[in-house]
Amino acid sequence: MNNITNIIQVAGIIDREEAELCLAEGIEWLGFPLRLPSGKDDITEGDAISIIKDLSEPQAGVLISYMIDADEVSGFCSELGVKAVQLHGDISVAEMKKLRALRPDLYILKSLVVKEDNADELLTLVDEVAEYVDMFITDTFDPKTGAKGATGLTHNWDVSAELVRRSPKPLMMAGGLNPDNVADAIRKVKPAAIDAHTGLEGANGRKDRAKVQKFISEAQKAFAEINA
Repeated sequence: MNNITNIIQVAGIIDREEAELCLAEGIEWLGFPLRLPSGKDDITEGDAISIIKDLSEPQAGVLISYMIDADEVSGFCSELGVKAVQLHGDISVAEMKKLRALRPDLYILKSLVVKEDNADELLTLVDEVAEYVDMFITDTFDPKTGAKGATGLTHNWDVSAELVRRSPKPLMMAGGLNPDNVADAIRKVKPAAIDAHTGLEGANGRKDRAKVQKFISEAQKAFAEINA
């Protein structure tokens, strides 16, 4: 996975039609949350595998996982055929190190879930695991549900900006991004990549083409500004 800058990821792909919509509009990475703690996956593993095998560079399928065991993560990535994994669970530093050793070929993203008062904790986590990951990804904690992603909620962008400054690795920004706020988020935080999920969905729960188009357009303009 080369040229990891200005990447736009869409997460929560629910079927091939939705994947093809995103790819046709120029989305590079598709995120597949699977084996979720809730048991409510957006897509079957078989359908995800079918979509992933048809992707070609620079397109990539990304497993979004809450697993905390390195062997399980590695095995599942092999089953799916993905080259990248986002680790959103409370995986230990030791298991992160083990996964890096097991799978030097795997592009590893580690989530930094922003809460009201955990900025110092996240900065420490960056220091502890940066050598074992390829990218960090911020997201937003929902105190009402305990959810660590796909909440549709934004967080304090000052925290994300500080994480970008602290991290020696690139950072993908997620958490309540949509076509109306993504440009401001990029200008404020200066991430290397962005991710959207619920902010691109219509009333029917599916990704909306017009929203995807505007999201990409706004993001690309903002990326061009910060990279000028």
